[in-house]
Amino acid sequence: MSTGYKIQEQDGAYYLTFQIVGWVDLFTRKEYRDVVIDSLKFCQKNKGLNLFAYVIMSNHIHLLAQSQNGNLSGFVRDFKSYTSKRFLEIMQSGKESRSEWLRVVFEYQGKLKSKQTFQLWTHENHAEHIYSQKFIEQKVHYIHQNPVRSGIVVNPEDYLYSSARNYSGLDSVIDVITVDIRWKTYN
Repeated sequence: MSTGYKIQEQDGAYYLTFQIVGWVDLFTRKEYRDVVIDSLKFCQKNKGLNLFAYVIMSNHIHLLAQSQNGNLSGFVRDFKSYTSKRFLEIMQSGKESRSEWLRVVFEYQGKLKSKQTFQLWTHENHAEHIYSQKFIEQKVHYIHQNPVRSGIVVNPEDYLYSSARNYSGLDSVIDVITVDIRWKTYN
């Protein structure tokens, strides 16, 4: 069922949310976060992804992104497809203590909603077109505040898996194109 959040302008900047089905906390494990990071870096280098802000939470990811190639939907499709395959490989490698439970959940979700063997990501991306400077600032702050609201860190820039580090001049796991916003630490 469509929610109305669609990528209409393929070359526009969008706020996107990618969620693991059933809100499974997949990204509590570094191996899965590394897949996301490596995939985003690959897309930046090879697929024309402009990444302006991001956060990787335990069961979802927020991005502020744009496609230089005018195919943001293609990026979303390829990113979700590739990362799903890699996540399944990790689950089946013997390193994942929750592998049997995860297999059951992802298999159930696949059969329930899309008649496929497994489903790891929800189909929705909650795509919101970025249309003003105020909206950019709102979304960047919202992205950066996720770990603070979740009680993981006190300051946004303290969270390793967020572009808040880029915006505050700290080392980060992914390079981003910083947009001109009024950066502030929330205390």
